[in-house]
Amino acid sequence: MKKTTGPTIKLYKGEKIMLSLVVIFFIASLVVTVYSNALLSSSNIEVEKLKSKIETQENVNSSLSMQVDELASLSNIQSVAESYGLSYNNDNIIVIK
Repeated sequence: MKKTTGPTIKLYKGEKIMLSLVVIFFIASLVVTVYSNALLSSSNIEVEKLKSKIETQENVNSSLSMQVDELASLSNIQSVAESYGLSYNNDNIIVIK
């Protein structure tokens, strides 16, 4: 006694090829999506590392700029001039822009 499982669908050769191509393209699109998301994630990590380095360097630059301003202050210039036996004369100062 044969058991019937329902109607069977018969696919032609061209339909089988098209179905397999659709499945291949679907799987390929999933792989490409996962790969591109992983690549984007690694790029974002690199960007955050660079931002951190830039922020650190900006802090160092700010600190050095403050030290330059402190060393270029009038009181510091006068103390260095006096230590070398020089005198402060405002008429000898020339401002170059």
